[in-house]
Amino acid sequence: MKNQQQAMLFGLGAVLLWSTVATAFKLALRQLSPVQMLFIACSASVLVLAAILVVQRRWHLVTSLSRRQYLQSVAMGLINPCLYYFLLFGAFDRLPAQEAQPLNYTWALVLAYLSVPFLGQRLRTLDIAAGLVCYSGVVVIATRGDVLGLRFSDPVGVALALGSTLVWASYWILATRDRRDPVVGLFLNFLCGLPVIATAVALTDGFAFAASVGVASAVYVGVFEMGVAFVLWSHALKRAEHTARVSNLIFISPFLSLVLIAVILGEVIRQSTYVGLGLIIAGLWLQQLRQRRVRQKAGVL
Repeated sequence: MKNQQQAMLFGLGAVLLWSTVATAFKLALRQLSPVQMLFIACSASVLVLAAILVVQRRWHLVTSLSRRQYLQSVAMGLINPCLYYFLLFGAFDRLPAQEAQPLNYTWALVLAYLSVPFLGQRLRTLDIAAGLVCYSGVVVIATRGDVLGLRFSDPVGVALALGSTLVWASYWILATRDRRDPVVGLFLNFLCGLPVIATAVALTDGFAFAASVGVASAVYVGVFEMGVAFVLWSHALKRAEHTARVSNLIFISPFLSLVLIAVILGEVIRQSTYVGLGLIIAGLWLQQLRQRRVRQKAGVL
């Protein structure tokens, strides 16, 4: 099988897993608080990432880093998983999945904007147009179609969702200077973040949770959203001969996710959700179109 075909299969696997997580978030949060869910998911992720490193015979990379890289793991762990997932799970706890999930997809646009001051990239007209289209979709979803009234369904939930996109984009900006193996880096980030999360659980909601659908859903999130999907996507990008073709697979995820939200969670998908999500996807497509032109000029594609 050619590398590009392998890349597409790995990418499709990651996208299909990401399509399920909004539903899993809500199932878990029906019985757990956001911080309890984060503790269970992070614990599961640490275990599955450790297993992946052992199976791939790369565990030695975990113990061969410099002191600075271990300190980097602590700092990065405070951002992801601690801060990012606390905000994200908090948003899903307050908002319907059909609202929180599309808002989270705007992180790619935030990343493009943060790349201007922090990575020295230029902001072009197409980036501005993409932002206007994308965030008009955010307003449609956040107001449930009452755009002129600007009455947000849950201002705190919307703020948490948009705040998570800022944190996630910032994390990837910092990751551009990360020289660790991607899976090793993610494992150490989660391992270093876990004690902080455990302390937060002990000081707030406690560990009084029994085996349930909520716990199983949180474990699912940790294994697949935080672990396996990341590894699949990394393999996809490594093998891709045409990165843009793999990246385009991500546009499948939000629409498939809405189907699962409707079928499994029983949410009635509002017309405003379809309109808002369509605008967000259109904005992200415009932004990706600009990046593709840059790569073509550089001879990457």
